[in-house]
Amino acid sequence: MKKLLVLMTLSIMICTASMLRAEDANTKSEAPKPNILFAIADDASFPFMGAYGCDWVKTPAFDRIAEEGILFMNTYTPNAKCAPSRSCIVTGRNSWQLENACNHYPNFPTKFKSYAEALDENGYHVGKTGKGWAPGSAVDEQGKNRNLAGKPYEARKTKPPTSGISGNDYAANFADFLDANTDGKPWCFWYGSTEPHRGYEYMSGANKGGKSIDEIDHVPAFWPDNEIIRNDMLDYAYEVEYFDSHLGRMLEELEKRGELENTLVIVTADNGMPFPRIKGQEYEYSNHLPMAAMWPAGIKNPGRKVTDYVSFIDLAPTYVELAGLDWEAIGMSATPGRSLTDIFYSEKSGRVNPERDYVIIGKERHDIGRPNDWGYPIRGIVSDGLLYLHNYETDRWPAGNPETGYLNCDGSPTKTEILEMRRDGRNSDYWKLSFGKRPSEEMYNIVKDPECMQNQASNPEYAAKRGELQDRLETMLKGQGDPRVLGQSELLESYPYSDVRQQDFYGKYMSGQDIKAGWVSPGDFEKQPIEE
Repeated sequence: MKKLLVLMTLSIMICTASMLRAEDANTKSEAPKPNILFAIADDASFPFMGAYGCDWVKTPAFDRIAEEGILFMNTYTPNAKCAPSRSCIVTGRNSWQLENACNHYPNFPTKFKSYAEALDENGYHVGKTGKGWAPGSAVDEQGKNRNLAGKPYEARKTKPPTSGISGNDYAANFADFLDANTDGKPWCFWYGSTEPHRGYEYMSGANKGGKSIDEIDHVPAFWPDNEIIRNDMLDYAYEVEYFDSHLGRMLEELEKRGELENTLVIVTADNGMPFPRIKGQEYEYSNHLPMAAMWPAGIKNPGRKVTDYVSFIDLAPTYVELAGLDWEAIGMSATPGRSLTDIFYSEKSGRVNPERDYVIIGKERHDIGRPNDWGYPIRGIVSDGLLYLHNYETDRWPAGNPETGYLNCDGSPTKTEILEMRRDGRNSDYWKLSFGKRPSEEMYNIVKDPECMQNQASNPEYAAKRGELQDRLETMLKGQGDPRVLGQSELLESYPYSDVRQQDFYGKYMSGQDIKAGWVSPGDFEKQPIEE
C-alpha cells in the first residue's frame, strides 16, 4: 500500500510539473510581440549627444532612452554614407555583400529583401515617415516602387523653425500611423528625420537656438577653430535638437496610449556629421555613431553603458528575432549580423559578449565627380581601440576631384573656409587632411587619437597589431565574398549611378556641359589644377 501511495504521489508530481511547463511554454508563445520604433537622424556623429557628455547639443529624448535602457558606446555603420549605410540596416548585410547597393544612389537589387518588407508580410503593421531608404532606386521585378522602410506616412506638415529644416511633422505622422493600426497588430515604425543633413540656415543655432560659440568646448583638430566653424557646428546642433524634439513627442505619444512598455526604441544616425573629413569617409567620426535602446518590458538592468562593438548589420536580425520569425524562412538573404538580444537580456555593463570585439567598415562609390564615376574604395576594421584602413586606389582624390567640387563632401561654411585658406595661402594643412590624397594604409589609436590625426601604420610599435588586424580583415572579407579582395574590383566599379542625368558627371562637366550638383557650393569647384 505504501508503495502504491508513493507511486501515485510521484505520478501527480510529474503530471503537475508537465502541466506547469506546458503552461509556461504557452505563456511565452502567447506573449505579445514587441513593437519597434527605429529613429534615425540624417548625419549625426558620436559623441555629440548629451548622454555622451556633450553640453553644446541638448538631446533630452536620446538621453532618456539611454538612462532607461542601454547606451551603446561602440556602434558603427559599415559604410558612412546615406544609401549604403541604410542598405546595411534594412538587409543585415555589409555593403560589399549587396552588389549595386554597396554604392550611394544605387539601383537596389530586387534579390535583397528588407526587414520591413518581411515584417509586413508576417503580421506586423509597418510604416515610416521622413527619409527611409535613400537616395537611389528600389523597385520590384515589375518596376513597382518598394517601401524598404515601410509604408509612407507623410500627410502632416508643420512650420519649421528654419529654412533648412523639413516641414514634415514627424511626430504627428507617427500618431497617424498608430491610429491606422485598427487591427491591433504589433507594429514597426521608421522615423527618418532629414535633420541634421545639409543645408543649414547659417547662424540659426545662435539666432534661433540661443546658443553661443563659447559653449563648444573643443573643435576637432582637423578644422580651423574660428567663429565660422563654431557657428556651423551650432547650426548642426540646432538641427540635431530638432530631430530629438520629435523623438520626445513620439515617446510621449506612446506613453499616452499605454504602448511604451512593450516597445523597443532604438535611436541612432546613418553616418557622421556633414562636415569635411567625416561624412563620406571612413574615419572614427565618420562611422562611429550614437546609439541608445530602450524596451521597458525586455531590457534587463536599464541604465547600462555597453562597450561591445555593434554594427548596423546587427539591427535587422534583432528585429526579426523579436518578431518571432525565422530569418531564412521569410526570405532574408544570409547575414553576418548578430541579434542584440544577448545584450538586452544580460544585466552586464561594459563588455557583455567577448565575441563582439570588432566591426568591419568600408566603402566603394559615394558621390560622383571622378572620371568614369569611380569611387574611392576602402576596407577597414575597428577592434580594441584601434582603427586600420586599407585605401585601394591612392591615385584618386578621397573626397572627389578638385575640379568637380570635391562632390563627396557637402557644401558648407566649414568646407568653404578650408578651401579658401588653401587658395589664399593662409593654411593648406586643413585642406590636406580633408581633401588631399592618402597613403595605402592608415592606422589610428582611436582611444588616444579619436580624431585620427597620427597615422601609426608605419610605426614599429604598432607593427604586430597592424599585421593582426590586416590578416583578420582579409580573412573576414574573403569569408563574406567581398569582390574587392577576391580580384573582382571591376565588378564593383561597373555598377551605375541610378540618376541617369548625373551619370558621367566628370566627363560632362569637363566637356563644358551645364550639369549641376546641388549639394555643393559653386565656389567648391577648383578653377586651377592641383597636383599632389
